Amino acid sequence: MKIQYCPDYEEMSQAAFDSIYADLKISSKTSICVATGHSPTRLYEKMVASYHEQSELYSAMQVVKLDEWLGVSADDPNSCEYYIQNKIVLPLNITEDRYLSFKNDAVTPEAECMRVQKELDVREPLDVCVLGLGKNGHLGFNEPAATLSNTCHIGPLTETSMQHSMTKTMTHKPQYGLTLGMKDILRSKKIILLVSGVGKEATIAQLLTQQITSQLPASFLWNHPNAECYIDSESL
Repeated sequence: MKIQYCPDYEEMSQAAFDSIYADLKISSKTSICVATGHSPTRLYEKMVASYHEQSELYSAMQVVKLDEWLGVSADDPNSCEYYIQNKIVLPLNITEDRYLSFKNDAVTPEAECMRVQKELDVREPLDVCVLGLGKNGHLGFNEPAATLSNTCHIGPLTETSMQHSMTKTMTHKPQYGLTLGMKDILRSKKIILLVSGVGKEATIAQLLTQQITSQLPASFLWNHPNAECYIDSESL
């Protein structure tokens, strides 16, 4: 994993955008897995600004949602779906056939995980996977555990994840999340890990030891041949 320290959040977001923009210039059919939260927000804003100038670069881009809170409706402003629709799908005019996500109203979440996994299994590996670093080192809702799941699954949320800023005004506090598994994350052709926000100093320090452990899911990115980690130095 290549580490790049950036002076602030803006520069971190610009560096990540430049990396994705280079892929889009090669192929407008680039497939991107997108995370939610504060860390990637400015990156997505830069993509939208770029779209207004060069919409042809985004004309065939495919988007995959990384994860979702279980039991939170799509119209809840704190749902991952609401975030992605408003930050990415609608501004970039991503058509329904170019968007793969966990459906918030799925009657059987287990079957929904299987549906998403089957779709991923018949596709080429993701071109880019955008990730944020959780305070406990999770990737999506792949939480620290004795073992990590390879495939799409329903995962119990740790106390750290249940304290996420997105849950603060939820009427229903989720205890589980739907998420891509480690296999599809790690087989992505490129991974972009964005590290920003307060309270992550200890996790960053542990990550930088390069010791790989399921208790720090992000540490598995050291095994990836093309992982880029952009660290907002203001968060250190």
